[in-house]
Amino acid sequence: VSLNEVSAAELRAYIVRLESSCSPQYARSILSTLSSVLETAVDDKRLARNPMRSKSVRWPKLPDERREAWPEALARSVRDEISQRHRIAVILGLGCGLRQGEVFGLSMEDVDHARGVLHVRRQVQIVNGRKYFTLPKGGKTRVADMPRSVADELVKHARAYPGDKVELPWGGPESDRERKKFGLVLTTKYGNAIAANTWNTEIWKPALARAGVIPPRVKGAKPWQWQAAPKDGFHVLRHTYASLVLEAGESVVTLAKWLGHSSPTITLDHYAHFMPEAGKKGRRAIDSLLGERAEESSGPNSPDSPPGPILSGDATVRRA
Repeated sequence: VSLNEVSAAELRAYIVRLESSCSPQYARSILSTLSSVLETAVDDKRLARNPMRSKSVRWPKLPDERREAWPEALARSVRDEISQRHRIAVILGLGCGLRQGEVFGLSMEDVDHARGVLHVRRQVQIVNGRKYFTLPKGGKTRVADMPRSVADELVKHARAYPGDKVELPWGGPESDRERKKFGLVLTTKYGNAIAANTWNTEIWKPALARAGVIPPRVKGAKPWQWQAAPKDGFHVLRHTYASLVLEAGESVVTLAKWLGHSSPTITLDHYAHFMPEAGKKGRRAIDSLLGERAEESSGPNSPDSPPGPILSGDATVRRA
């Protein structure tokens, strides 16, 4: 691409591709370098202005330091309030930690009932209204654990909504791309791949409103005019999955593999506060070494340990 062809539209599409293949920090580093190059071109009179400075070009947001999970009761409520056809999306987010695009790209051929796993091989993305298949975030496939409850839901969903073969470009929205066809688990009622923006406004937000997460749409508002809910997007299901798995005592290394993180360090950075045993196990080991009874000193987490949620029945109560 020549310098004078680098437009705001090109940059927006490029940022979407970056977000699907690397971390926000790395993406911002790449964009910073590119912006410097474009700024130099402006100084040299080869460009009239730096398109990176356009208001419509939004850099990937850095992740919040602390991820928040939903209480179990709220997660169940949203699961039950969403339409039956789309219930399986919530199940896959809560039960396997899949990202939204990965749910939309899942095929029944990726479901391994014998081993109890899902093969996460692709996702559905959309750029300028054009959908396409591409590899999962980071450009890597993975194997995710599939609990029996999720497997049962997939069987019921397949019986009620047999998967449709969907053909889309692979790797990008351009029409000259190689096209691939997959029998997707979740499609529209017309047999098309799900578009995230449409799904969020027509399926997800109404379910949040019925579950009491956001207020109902104001009378007279447009179909897409819902209250913003940045912490209650589809990704919160992935956070809730991680919290439940860690609270159950699963290892960070295993969870990182299931989530598709490139390193357990990323998992720890995101979800360490969901580990209620942090501090206790080490303290009990030292107490055992020094001859003291662990049960006498196994109080709450040490002051340096991050607070975690305490499950109480169907609700999650967080320490202050």
